[in-house]
Amino acid sequence: MATTEADWAYELADELLRDSLPRRWAHTQGVAACARTLALLVGDEAGVLECAAVLHDVGYAPPLVDTGFHPLDGARYLRDAHVADGRVVRLVANHTYALLEAEERGLRDELADEFPLLNDPLLVDALVYCDMTTTPDGRRTTSHERLREILDRYGEDSVVGRFIRRAAPHIHASVDRVRAAAAEAGVEL
Repeated sequence: MATTEADWAYELADELLRDSLPRRWAHTQGVAACARTLALLVGDEAGVLECAAVLHDVGYAPPLVDTGFHPLDGARYLRDAHVADGRVVRLVANHTYALLEAEERGLRDELADEFPLLNDPLLVDALVYCDMTTTPDGRRTTSHERLREILDRYGEDSVVGRFIRRAAPHIHASVDRVRAAAAEAGVEL
């Protein structure tokens, strides 16, 4: 039985991803581990960050696929089926510059209207950092290597490839801001 919001998030993500998408589950666990390293940096929002990290890719779970756009499908599920914390849901919906990919898919207005971007730049950047410095197998990497892996996997001319190329400068800037904030706060990454 889940005892905390984070316990609930792990149980849910495990149930949705472990068997059907084991590599996605490994990535999710790596992103969550990274989020825990940022707890001192984000302070009181550490639990929100960890929950969003654990849940950010649940929209890939086969039973949840509706639009085929995992941030939107996952956020809708968390909001509608679980009435999850609104900050967590908005982070899941908007993780890693999802609005840019939503635009590529013709879903920008739906995403923006249903799930406005959370007004907490450090928390938003922290989730980007965790996602974009974790390999599909859950290991640490650089954002440059991660973006190259995504482009190789999906292809440069795919929807995801076009999105990643557009988002790359923003992703790298988020990673740089988190590194700078961590250095300033004395948090080891």
